[in-house]
Amino acid sequence: MNPIKLAALGLTASLIGAAAGAATPAAAQASKPSVVIVHGAFADGSDFAKVVPLLQAKGVNVVVVQNPLSSLADDVAATKRAVDAAPGKVVLVGHSWGGTVITEAGDNAKVAGLVYVAAFAPDVGQSTGELGKGFPIPSGLAHLSADASGFLRLTPEGMSRHFAQDLPAATTAVMTATQGPIFGQAFESKVSVAAWKQKPSWYLVADKDHMISPEQQRAMAKAINAKVSSVPTSHVPQQVQPAKVAAVILDAVQAAGQ
Repeated sequence: MNPIKLAALGLTASLIGAAAGAATPAAAQASKPSVVIVHGAFADGSDFAKVVPLLQAKGVNVVVVQNPLSSLADDVAATKRAVDAAPGKVVLVGHSWGGTVITEAGDNAKVAGLVYVAAFAPDVGQSTGELGKGFPIPSGLAHLSADASGFLRLTPEGMSRHFAQDLPAATTAVMTATQGPIFGQAFESKVSVAAWKQKPSWYLVADKDHMISPEQQRAMAKAINAKVSSVPTSHVPQQVQPAKVAAVILDAVQAAGQ
């Protein structure tokens, strides 16, 4: 046979063999539920950088969605793609605005559980913006700034004194610079399905939250019949007490794997 053809066949065989070898650990990992994390507004995926390695150390496959934050529909679509690509069952985790996203995106046969971290949990026909009616107005909401296109950002003071008041100034300065602005009208979009009606849920309340009142968080957790725990942190327990956040997620992973 032509030497060039022989070389090509050898390369093809090597690639097939490598792919087959790589599939073995992935197949084993698929037996344990994956975790897909959805960050909130005024943040990006790095918001969970302290939690991810704690989950990976337990052999969990983790993906953090990078939300476009341009609309509820866009964020739901990005999350659904991540769920579809994840091996095995999926535990969906949502922080803040991400709770609204997983409420809608969790309507998927692969999703075995929902974890809300200081997050919104709307019902069918509800928008995120209307969930705060009847509760104290969080002080952090006074520190939002809108640009000419209608995208909202947190001011430096809002980030350092209300979003993450228990983190060092150097950290909140980076968070201010890397935050993801959200299109303001997204908060007016109503969810068409509430996955928590069919899926087991967990809720971690942030007791010193200035962005979503703790009273509202507890009311939402009760409404969705979630397994509730709490931490004495700001709006970002995933950065202040990542081990606690990881423990709640791992509890959901264990339950989903049974």
